[in-house]
Parts: sequence; C-alpha cells; structure tokens
Amino acid sequence: MKTSKEKMMAEIPFLDRGGELFQDRQHAKKVLFDYNQLDPTRIKARNQLLKGLLGHSSGKFFIEPPFRCDYGYNIKLGDNFYANYNLCILDGAAVTIGNDVMIGPNVSIFTAGHPIDPTLRKEGWEFSLSIEIGNQVWIGGNTVLNPGVSIGENSVIGSGSVVTKDIPANVVAAGNPCKVIRSITEQDRIYYYQDRLYPSEDQI
Repeated sequence: MKTSKEKMMAEIPFLDRGGELFQDRQHAKKVLFDYNQLDPTRIKARNQLLKGLLGHSSGKFFIEPPFRCDYGYNIKLGDNFYANYNLCILDGAAVTIGNDVMIGPNVSIFTAGHPIDPTLRKEGWEFSLSIEIGNQVWIGGNTVLNPGVSIGENSVIGSGSVVTKDIPANVVAAGNPCKVIRSITEQDRIYYYQDRLYPSEDQI
C-alpha cells in the first residue's frame, strides 16, 4: 500500500497521515526561515541553502526573500531564474521551471487542491497536480497558477492573472481566468510598453 507521500508524488488523492509529509514541511520551514532571515549581502550562502532544499537547480538563480514553499524537493529550476519578493510555491507535485524565466512579486504557484465536495474536504482529502513553466516565460506580479497548468515558452502572463488552463507558447495572456490576448510578434521588438518605442542606437 502506498504511503501518503507516494500518493502525493504520484498525483493520486491522499490523506495526509503518518507524519512523513509533516516532517518534510517542517524541514522546509526551517531552511526557509534561515534563508529569509539571512543578511541580504550573503547571496552565495542563501543560494547554498536553497540548493540543499530544491529538487534541482542548474546554473544561476536568484529568489528575493521572503520565499515560501511546502517541500522544496519537487521544485526544479532551469538556468538564469529570477523571482521577485513573496514567491509562494505549494509543491506537492512537480513544479518544473525552464531557463531564463522571470517571475514578478507576490506570485503563487499552487499544485495543491482539495475536493469540491464538503464531506470529502472535511475528511482531509487533498491532491497535487504538476505545473510546468517553459523557457523564457515572464509571469507578472500577483499572478496565481492553479494545479495542473502549463505555460509555453516565451509567453508573458499579465499581472493579476489567475491561470486555470494551459497557456500556449509565444503569446501574451492575462485575466481571471487567464486567456490569450494576442501572439508575440516582431512589433514587440519595436515597442517596449504599449505605444512607447525602444530608443534607437544613437539615443542609448
């Protein structure tokens, strides 16, 4: 019979019993307490703490404290990752993040969910569904990613979005629920924000 942890990792509904998951969460809390309290100039020391907690981190990454997660070992970071303040990841299932990803402040990534049925919810059932973020994605501040979603490479998620379904590659998407607004085009090399032009070489 599978343990609660094995069920969680297999994305099967489970009851959090036996204490193993509690101990894993306590360990993550202790590491993150140290991480979030560390002198801001000690960047290498902070990153070493996270490398010991995260499932995988390749190349360079920088997460502005405070940072919160449930377990850490289900988070896989690609190279050149940056997250602004107050990133929260509930990583009961895998959270896989590609290379060159940028995340704004107050972003929440939730693999965890609970039953709609109130009786089952009262009994303590929960589940976790993996989330995948492709290469070169930018996620705006105050965005929420819900269980099981994926975001295709190069896409931009507008601030304040609630992502409930997969977002394809190479698009700008926003809203609650988050929907595709348009494709990313060559015009985006000319205008940096709405109708504001990038400066020419002689203006730099």
